[in-house]
Amino acid sequence: MDTEFIAEYIPLYVEASRLTISIGLIGIVLSLIVGLLIAFIQYFKVPVLRQIAAVYIELSRNTPLLVQLFFLYFGLPKAGISISSEGCAIIGLCFLGGSYMAEAFRSGIESVGKGQEESALALGFQRSQVVRYVILPQALSVSIPALCANMNFLVKETSVFSVVALADLMYVAKDLIGLYYKTDEALLMLVISYLIILLPISILAALLERRLRYAEFGN
Repeated sequence: MDTEFIAEYIPLYVEASRLTISIGLIGIVLSLIVGLLIAFIQYFKVPVLRQIAAVYIELSRNTPLLVQLFFLYFGLPKAGISISSEGCAIIGLCFLGGSYMAEAFRSGIESVGKGQEESALALGFQRSQVVRYVILPQALSVSIPALCANMNFLVKETSVFSVVALADLMYVAKDLIGLYYKTDEALLMLVISYLIILLPISILAALLERRLRYAEFGN
């Protein structure tokens, strides 16, 4: 193991980690927003939009992120639409993550009994107030485990961004292996980098789930 090589190229991994975290964070936030909107569209059975949402979920969940990125980065320019590497990564992550988040939110929303919604409406609540004060808090508590798992999954999916010439962690590792043939050292730094990013997410998710159970809001 060449420790001098590791020490020399750690800054490259640090910079790549920052890029991976920033794109992952933006993608996750957008995925949560898209997922929540789609979940409510399905729950309230909005005409037309409900069918569009169903098609989107099936298309997103049944096509690999790699194929989606190829379409965005190599396919769209043929139609005169050019998107940067960062833009393709964010759109691809949001497109994939939105469907998974939608299913997680949907399971949480459907776990709230219809009787609670009807009771709130009978008490004079507006539908927006029912969503805000009755449905959403309970749905979130039930959805937390699935949402956290999806966040972890999306961060790991960033490893394919190197195919669109994005200098993420995988791109740096493959570049160093190709240039210097230091496979063990490059892969060791890659594994450690992903552990540093993903372990805190897993620990925070476990703490959040335990707190929800303790407060008797979750299962």
